[in-house]
This record gives sequence, C-alpha cells and structure tokens, in this order.
Amino acid sequence: MKKKISILVLFIILGAVLVACNSDEDTSATEEEISGEITVWVHPYTSDSNAEEAMWEEIVASYEEEFDATVTIETIPWSNRDQKILTALAANNGPDVFYAIPDQMPQYADEGMLLELDPYLEDNEMDDFVDSALVSTKWQDKTYGLPILQEAYTFFYNVDVVKAIGKDPENLPTTWSEFEEWAKAAKEEGYYAYSYQGGGSMNGTLYPFIWQAGGKVITEDDEVMINNVESVKAFEFVNNMYEKNWIPEDSITAMNHDAIWNAGEMLAVLGSGISLTNLQESGLDFVIAPPLKNKEQKTYGTTGMFVVPTNSDNPNAAAEFVKTVTNAENQRKFNTITQYIPTRESAKNIFDDQQYLKQLSEYTQYALPGVIHPKGRNIMPMIQAEVQTMMEGEKTPQEAADAAAEAIEAEIAK
Repeated sequence: MKKKISILVLFIILGAVLVACNSDEDTSATEEEISGEITVWVHPYTSDSNAEEAMWEEIVASYEEEFDATVTIETIPWSNRDQKILTALAANNGPDVFYAIPDQMPQYADEGMLLELDPYLEDNEMDDFVDSALVSTKWQDKTYGLPILQEAYTFFYNVDVVKAIGKDPENLPTTWSEFEEWAKAAKEEGYYAYSYQGGGSMNGTLYPFIWQAGGKVITEDDEVMINNVESVKAFEFVNNMYEKNWIPEDSITAMNHDAIWNAGEMLAVLGSGISLTNLQESGLDFVIAPPLKNKEQKTYGTTGMFVVPTNSDNPNAAAEFVKTVTNAENQRKFNTITQYIPTRESAKNIFDDQQYLKQLSEYTQYALPGVIHPKGRNIMPMIQAEVQTMMEGEKTPQEAADAAAEAIEAEIAK
C-alpha cells in the first residue's frame, strides 16, 4: 500500500511541477536549431538483442543524418518500468523519449507529464497512420505520442474441428449469431467452442465483446457506460457461453487453455501475431477469421508508442526523433525485426509474403487498444471480479454490470 501511495503522490507533485515549468515552451524550432543530445529508453522487443541493436543503430543513423543531434539508446527491462520512469523523471534524470503503452499514456498525460506533440506534426503525413493506432496516443483531444507497433486479436479456428462439426473453413463466422451456431454444433460433437481466459486481462475477454455490442466501459469525461444496454449484452454473451458449456468449466479463472487446444478439442482461440509461433508449433491446421461483429466489428489490439516527457532538456530534438522513429521507413525496420504490425499503412508491405501476418495486418483497423483513461488499469480487476461472480451464478449479467459500474464510480471519485 505504501508503494502505491508514494507513486500517486509522485504523479501529482511531478505533474504540477512540469506544467508550471513548461507552459510557455517554444515549439517553433527549425531543423537548423535542432542539436544537442537526447536519450531514448526502449525495451527488449524480441529475444535477439544483437538484431535489435543493429536495428537501433540504423534508426539512429537515419535521424543523425538529418539533424545535428546525438542519440543514445538505452534498453531497460519491462519489469518495474512504471516506477523506473516515474522515479527518473521526478529526479529530472529521465530520458528525452521513452516507449509507452496504452494504459500508461493517459495516466502520464493527465498529470501533465507528457509533451503535447500536435505543434510538431503538421508535416508528418498523419493520414498514413491507421486511425485505430492513433486512439491510444490522444487524451482530451491532444496528441501525446506517435505509434510504432500494433496488434489485432481475432479468432483462430482448428480446421479439423471445423470440418468435424460439418462447417466450411473457408466460410468462417463473422457475427455473434453465426458464432453461436458454430459453438452449439461444436458442443454437440464433443468439442469446446472457445477459450475464455477469465483469469487474464479484460482486453482479451470481456472488452472486445463490449465494443462489438456497441458499448463502452468509461469515457474520457468519466461517464461510466459499462452497465448500459449495449455493454450488458457482452456480459450476457459471456454468461451464455459458460452456462451452455461452450467454454471450459475453469474459464472463470483460467489463464490459458493451451492443453485443450493442442489436443484438438477446441474449435477456436483468440490470438494475434505473437500467437503464431505457438500455434504453428502445435502442428494443428488453423485458419484465421475476421474479428466478430454484433453491432460493430471491433477487437482488441495493443498499440506501442513513443512519447516525450515535459521535462526533457531537448524537447524539439526529442519530438523530431519520435517522428523519425515512427516514419514508414523506420517502421519497416522495427517491425521486420519485432514482427509486430506497422501503424503506417504504407509500411505494412513488409508482410506481403507472410500469409498470416498479412491477414492480421488487415484487421488492425478494427483494433482498440483497451480503455484509454487514467483509471483504466485500476478498474480492470474490479470488472473482472464481477464477471467471475456472474459466471459463478451469484449475479445476473445486469447485476454484475451494475456492480462493476458502482466500483468504477467509486474509483473515479478517489
């Protein structure tokens, strides 16, 4: 508890200091005025450190050829990254650019910790970015980051199971009703329909169904919508799957159903590009379907971005580096190595000869990066607990949604 309180206090104090110190910052530097040094914090995105080092050398060289500035790349571990970043920034000893994910950005931006990038983006070909990739870079209509990678989660179907239940692997479900028809057929033939990993993130369980139903969890203006008519349909959809045994009995708390899938006893699993290696190693023949649709066609897919802290000693050079690292050429370099999907449409051609990644790259247009809100990370366990209570039969879908809404409202009020 002490650790959580100290970080919150750090947010508030640092935010106030940064806003006061940077309110009159000049963002009109010309290319000739961009000089000096910047430090960029990145993470290990693959297990091949040598390939990543070479990649960063190329990306940095492309920047330093254009600007009279020197870039130092520092790789920091994923563990405890929040605390490391906050501590460094509070000590005015942090990076000039760092990598952020969707549930970090709104927390930092809301506390005034991030530099607004809009004044720098007039010449940045913003129309080339996938619209959905920009969702997680904005807070209160201001841009605080530029995206470099994206994912799109969707259903992977076991071809043998599809055929066993009398369905066509070339004509996969695209709507809830079609999936329910397939799920029923799978159950009748002794298969589970789907892997619902109730112990995992809401991004991979309930949230996609909420978005597909046309619902939302919470808005930027703190309007709680998880218990409205549309969102409750997602609770009902999950509850229906569990009551009809279309998903395994341990789905309430399960973290994965790899053993069931690998045994050929499951119709579909939710996956993305990072799932491909495991799926291919399973030896099973599979096909990938477009994200499902009820009222809307949506899915989950994280977005990785680069941001600039407001206490950077060299904000103009830092902002230009963010633009450079996320341009089409460097996105091709970065995502060829990492095998994530570029966020620029013009860079997606790196996967033209890779069947599955090419298909998944077409689905990022439907991918939302989670709940973009400063409280997005905090409210997830509250929602998860209510969904689990519902699946245990102790609450109706509406009651679970109402209880989740009440918990979210209490968290916002803190």
